[in-house]
Amino acid sequence: MKKTTIFILKAVGYFLLALLSYVVIALILSKITIDGEAETQDDVTVYILTNGVHTDIVVPSITTQIDWTLLIKPQHTKEATAQYPFLAMGWGDKGFYLDTPTWGDLKFSTAFNAATGLSTSAIHTNYYKRLEENENCIKINISAEQYDRLINYMLNSFELNEDGTLQHIVTDSNYTTTDAFYEAKGSYSIFKTCNSWANRGLKEAGQKAALWTATDTGIFEKYQTP
Repeated sequence: MKKTTIFILKAVGYFLLALLSYVVIALILSKITIDGEAETQDDVTVYILTNGVHTDIVVPSITTQIDWTLLIKPQHTKEATAQYPFLAMGWGDKGFYLDTPTWGDLKFSTAFNAATGLSTSAIHTNYYKRLEENENCIKINISAEQYDRLINYMLNSFELNEDGTLQHIVTDSNYTTTDAFYEAKGSYSIFKTCNSWANRGLKEAGQKAALWTATDTGIFEKYQTP
């Protein structure tokens, strides 16, 4: 009995030490800034958008470089049309997206699978008629070449059917009347989060970003006005 108690206490201690180490390292890495590329053209306007926890990258629905409405079809939503000018995309854990509408619905199995990388991922998309710039919605102007890199990064995050189309997830777990879900590559974990995905997208596009971040704060603090 005594040995069992000692083993449990040690296990709890190691777990708490690992958790504390993760938090400290994550905080340090999120504070390290990767500077954006200098002297580029302002050809395309994109946005970063947060709900206070999760970061989306928002792109124009249609440009000469890509027509997203042909891939992320408005008819997959309840009421969006190709006339909606903005499209938000965010990568994340499929279980969280589809099975956890509120924190009160969170199951231990969902959290455990997400934390350990045992579950699959999805991309949540949402069309917008308008966006309002504020502390949770930051406008970023990038060059056409940078946007090409961002396009490739985002496209490579989707799972594709054999014919090259995106794998639409038919579900009743939609958040709005203008959103849809698609199968994505990779697994969510404490090392690859929805925010680290968005952060890497910014780096791919040559924009300011954290060295690595698990949270939206690590991204948005880079764009706060001094």
